[in-house]
Amino acid sequence: ARVLEIARRLSRGEALGTADEEEEEEEGCRRHREPLEVFCKEDGALLCAICRESRAHRAHTVLPVPEAVREYKEQIQARLQTLKDDRDKLLEFREAEMRRNW
Repeated sequence: ARVLEIARRLSRGEALGTADEEEEEEEGCRRHREPLEVFCKEDGALLCAICRESRAHRAHTVLPVPEAVREYKEQIQARLQTLKDDRDKLLEFREAEMRRNW
């Protein structure tokens, strides 16, 4: 959900959400005061270059933020399309059943 919200806001060119997030965005990493440049897929978090090289994230898969946004946006759109298709099938089934009952 957090990734979705970040992706949605970045795609609209908005600043990130809450006051804490806005403060983090302006200042970068809270611990190192570096810009947040990569996204850790395992932890679902934005990282600075120093955090990225720490033991906690060294073995994790990371992506540049724009690439992560694009990847997650594509996944979300594909899943949304599947849900829309399922909804359309259910509505057609419902309509057919209503006609049959009449």
